[in-house]
Amino acid sequence: MLTLHVADATPESAVLVDGAHLAAVGPYDELAAAHPDARLRRWPGILTPGLLNPYGPELLEQAYHPDPREADRLGTEPIFGERARDLLGGGPSVRGASARRGVQRLLAHGTVAVAGELRGREALDAVRRAGLALAGRPASLPGPPALSPVPLVLLPGLAAGQPARFAVFDVPDRAALVREGASTCVATVVAGRLVHRRR
Repeated sequence: MLTLHVADATPESAVLVDGAHLAAVGPYDELAAAHPDARLRRWPGILTPGLLNPYGPELLEQAYHPDPREADRLGTEPIFGERARDLLGGGPSVRGASARRGVQRLLAHGTVAVAGELRGREALDAVRRAGLALAGRPASLPGPPALSPVPLVLLPGLAAGQPARFAVFDVPDRAALVREGASTCVATVVAGRLVHRRR
């Protein structure tokens, strides 16, 4: 089934998704007229190619992502350093659960690709199951590991035939996305699947 995604602030760059790939990219009016039977998903803000987070190993193997049931004693933010090593020392099931929660948090920040060499099976499995792309790490890293690193790294533009991998941010333009960060994400699509939605 065809799905047409459009964001209010960027109607000139709507995307038509067919399975796991982009069937077309272009103005919403043209795509809607050419494909009147496509399911419509309308979003606030801007539609972008999605983000590359350069801190794959740091966020998915070296950080501990607390379970919501642990929030009262561990908080909700990723834990780094010695405390994370102690928590992750609980074995493969603990590392796997933390990596899966980390991937969900990345998806909630518009991340569609991660960089860095993942060595642990648990993190690799979590990334593969979610459909995140693996990419080479940029020559210089922007700062400390974060779900919304500064500066944000946007992937190259969207085009027909490419994998359907993109994100939508509830901001008026890219300058506002840079200012406000990736926590403004309202939707993330990976391999044509809506893997995160906030509304």
